[in-house]
Amino acid sequence: MSNVFENDSPSNLTEYSVSELSGSIKRTVETAFDQVRVRGEISGYRGPHSSGHAYFSLKDDRARIDAVVWKGNFSRLKFRPEEGMEVIATGKITTFPGSSKYQIVIETLEPAGAGALMALIEERKRRFGAEGLFDPSRKRRLPFMPKVIGVVTSPTGAVIRDILHRISDRFPVHVIVWPVKVQGEGSGEEVANAIRGFNSFETRGDMPRPDVLIVARGGGSLEDLWSFNDEIVVRATAESQIPLISAVGHETDWTLIDYAADVRAPTPTGAAEMAVPVKAELEAQTAALGARLQGCMSRRMDHHRQSVRALVRALPSLDQLLALPRRRFDEAAAGLGRGLELNTINKRRSFERTAAHLRPDVLSNRITERRQYLNERITRAERTIERFIERSRAPVSRADAIFATLPARLKTQTSRLRDRLANLSRHADTAVAHQLTRARGEVAAQYRVLQSLSYENVLKRGFAVIRDDENRPVSQAAMLSAGSGISIQFADGRVGAVTTEGLPSSSTLKKRAQKPQDEQAPPKQGSLF
Repeated sequence: MSNVFENDSPSNLTEYSVSELSGSIKRTVETAFDQVRVRGEISGYRGPHSSGHAYFSLKDDRARIDAVVWKGNFSRLKFRPEEGMEVIATGKITTFPGSSKYQIVIETLEPAGAGALMALIEERKRRFGAEGLFDPSRKRRLPFMPKVIGVVTSPTGAVIRDILHRISDRFPVHVIVWPVKVQGEGSGEEVANAIRGFNSFETRGDMPRPDVLIVARGGGSLEDLWSFNDEIVVRATAESQIPLISAVGHETDWTLIDYAADVRAPTPTGAAEMAVPVKAELEAQTAALGARLQGCMSRRMDHHRQSVRALVRALPSLDQLLALPRRRFDEAAAGLGRGLELNTINKRRSFERTAAHLRPDVLSNRITERRQYLNERITRAERTIERFIERSRAPVSRADAIFATLPARLKTQTSRLRDRLANLSRHADTAVAHQLTRARGEVAAQYRVLQSLSYENVLKRGFAVIRDDENRPVSQAAMLSAGSGISIQFADGRVGAVTTEGLPSSSTLKKRAQKPQDEQAPPKQGSLF
């Protein structure tokens, strides 16, 4: 075989490089199999790669072929690949020269027949049920009388017209329609986004939040209703905080959204009937309850009226009720005069008994006793004071002895304080000297800054400051008029001056130059000094 590729080979076979041969094989395979349909079971699927492409294999009982779905086609697939799923893939066969392998580039993917679809539905139903998405305890009751109803359906089909017509007949309420595709590519994402969109409405926002949702679609085949079996739709339905009615297909059609919804309606019209009551029936029921209430109140009032009348008959008359109080009043009135006379006699006797004890000799004895008691108290107080003075003399003597030695102590203490004061005075002088030196340095620095910013330094360079008669600086010629008194400050002093007419501007001079020579007036030149 090595002689075939030698330059001096007698064979007339064409010589290829590895790249040329691989490219030729690639073109041949892609030309011969540019559009094929392959049926097989998905194997080795691990989801899309970080790049967005999906790599797996298709196999049957005797062979295996690698498959790839590019990122652009993967987002448009009607079904998401799943491990072990039997599918029919449409695409083209190509080769990968880097490893001498061939593969199918899938453009579309669909389950292999209704049996595969039902198996996929059953597998998803089992998985979602294990997660608790179909748990009856999660389902909410529908509101009895909703104010706003949200409908997720196609805006062009007969379903929305049936729902609106049925709601308007039974109980007209505010209906918000979220238009979506109910079949085909991307329809599942649109339905899930609509359900989540309604749930994102604020309770008091500009758009009213629905009290109940209806997800509706007309009848069709299993493939037509497949969008409502998508995982994204089922999870959005289970996560909905608004009670949701599923009305997909006819009564015999079942999809996974029916298990996740709070209520399943056999038809879209049945969903509208479940969402709102019949207004006429409510009015009739309210009228019947009102009539029953009125009759009940009338009968109750009659019963109470009869009870009151029976109680009135059992009560005694007014004269019977007042007879005993009147008798007690008369007896009390009759004994009032006699009682006052007896009370006056008793008070007089008590007064006489008290007055018998108030004789002059008794009062004199009481005064004498009180005077003696007071004298005894004064005598005791004098003796107490004398004893206190005697006890206080000893501390006073000790204090006199201490005061006798006080001048010597004070002299010693004064000497110590004088020395300490001298030391503090020396320290204070040193601190004041340092403080003055530091303050002089700061003042000198500030003075240098002031001199650098002072306008007087500018005057030394040949400039001048013009002030009006009120000593205010003049910055513009328009602030002065002819005949105004001004002062001009130079670096070495001030001089006074009187203004005359101002010089014309450059534009005025140009205009004057353009006039004829005989029309130009001679310029007026004044002096500032």
